[in-house]
Amino acid sequence: MTFQSIDPASGKKMRVYSELTDDEIARRIEKAGDAHRSWRQTALRRHTELMEKLSGVLRSNNGEYSRLMALEMGKPVRDGRKEIEKCAWLCRHYAAHAEAMLESEVVDTDASRSFVTFQPLGVILAVMPWNYPFWQVFRQAVPALIAGNAVLLKHASNVPGCAEAIEDAFDQATFPEGIFQNLPVGSSRVNAIIANPGIAAVSLTGSTEAGRHVATQAGKHLKKTVLELGGSDPYVILADADLDQAVEACVTSRLLNSGQSCIAAKRFVVVEDVRLPFEEKLVRALGDTVMGDPLDEQTEIGPQAREDLRDQLHRQVRDSLQKGARCLLGGQMPKGPGYFYPPTVLTDVTRGMAVYDEETFGPVAAVVPVPDEAAAVQVANDSDFGLGAAVFTRDQARGERLAVSEIQAGNCFVNAFVKSDPRLPFGGIRNSGYGRELSHFGLREFVNIKTVWVH
Repeated sequence: MTFQSIDPASGKKMRVYSELTDDEIARRIEKAGDAHRSWRQTALRRHTELMEKLSGVLRSNNGEYSRLMALEMGKPVRDGRKEIEKCAWLCRHYAAHAEAMLESEVVDTDASRSFVTFQPLGVILAVMPWNYPFWQVFRQAVPALIAGNAVLLKHASNVPGCAEAIEDAFDQATFPEGIFQNLPVGSSRVNAIIANPGIAAVSLTGSTEAGRHVATQAGKHLKKTVLELGGSDPYVILADADLDQAVEACVTSRLLNSGQSCIAAKRFVVVEDVRLPFEEKLVRALGDTVMGDPLDEQTEIGPQAREDLRDQLHRQVRDSLQKGARCLLGGQMPKGPGYFYPPTVLTDVTRGMAVYDEETFGPVAAVVPVPDEAAAVQVANDSDFGLGAAVFTRDQARGERLAVSEIQAGNCFVNAFVKSDPRLPFGGIRNSGYGRELSHFGLREFVNIKTVWVH
């Protein structure tokens, strides 16, 4: 079986990649296990040295990697460069702080000595998505590796070149052979890989449906999972918000990765008092963005990554319009080659419409008018998802109160758009998954939190 990479800006087929056989998969899992047993005994200082080296590899190859992302999934090159730089920062962050994160914690008990230690689990299977082809992989793999695990990458089938390039980056940084390997296989092979006794745990970033599937299979074999799934992030705009600041953050967030981000702003919950000026500013700002060739430095919005994803997005827009939403901008499928979809603003959005109930993976903004703060909180929480959220108000204490106590999500930002940061834990609740990535919380997801008691 083979993979066919396709340029989403033109629809043209590019390189063909071969899928591994069952025997090849088994050998790579065994090789990873052997590498892990040696790696876990290697001094942590060596782990951190190699992470620093990996950061340098990423930065020196930034141009090549950002171009590859543009060709395989349509990410504008200027966004791709930021993604690679963020990966390099992640490597440096864990290199600097891993020792403190993994230091044993002494606990005072009736023992002569008792403490908690953090030991690696083994080989981690990383099932990763296409939308941030480098960042998603690195934010899972770097903490897992620095803690002493090995990682096997099952990447999305439409970014096989990125998967190869990531494995090559670890090789260039002289990580031990087998400690990080790419598994070019389709989704139908994941069940058997999870079932292999050589796999200790699974991390997945993807759709809620994929998360349920992986969690079910891992549960059969009692293997730890971390799931970072979809989102329908609400951005609450209160009557006292600085609208210029709010619109700037909302537009930046909605257009992250051409709208293809789990933490992009998706539902704009706007108090009626400021609804009209907010809509006017939002439409003007989105209408001014540049959509085009992702290899062009001026492009802000590239194509959608696949034709079926663009078709799904347009279905969601049409469904919502048929049920009473009004279109203020966009909403029409462009003519010509490539899988482009224009920035779109729908208003008068209510529950029961696709852009309210479902995750919209593309540059579509859904404005949900509400009468007041209480209604805004109710709408913000009226979702099966719970990944990110934001609230905009000039009253910082008010915003913090809502973020802490009222709005239900794994990440809630005040007067800023939601983003991941190596220093902070990242993850969701409800259908957005469970477990955390990044910070020391992410580092400790794939370790044995072991109690040691000495008489």
